[in-house]
Amino acid sequence: MTPQEFAKKRVADKMFGYEIREKLFPKEDEYFKTHENVAGMAAEDGQIILNPYSKLSKQELGAVAVNEALRLKMRDDDFDPQFQITSDQVSLFKGTAYEKNPKAMRQTILARIYSGDPSALATPQQKKALEEYLQ
Repeated sequence: MTPQEFAKKRVADKMFGYEIREKLFPKEDEYFKTHENVAGMAAEDGQIILNPYSKLSKQELGAVAVNEALRLKMRDDDFDPQFQITSDQVSLFKGTAYEKNPKAMRQTILARIYSGDPSALATPQQKKALEEYLQ
């Protein structure tokens, strides 16, 4: 295996085989234009889409893609993580789509832990939940 092939395989493994879709649908493009703070999402078609208007670096967008890949996996597995959400985490998601959706909030927390995003404000219990899910 060449170094390029190996690198591509490592990325595919880290992203559970989900791919990044480059072409956005018109509604997705409109959403991203008006929500520059949303760097990416797990699209309804089972692919990852990244915000072309985001100010994040390529490396940061790579972490977003990894985050969204785990979200897609959890969606496909119908995984409902069971752990306590801290008051700091509840505050972090206030005013977002996750505020009134505890399952999605817990999935987002795990995806942020997986991608190395410190905004997850992860507890040891949450890290253990992610580890158990990935086994």
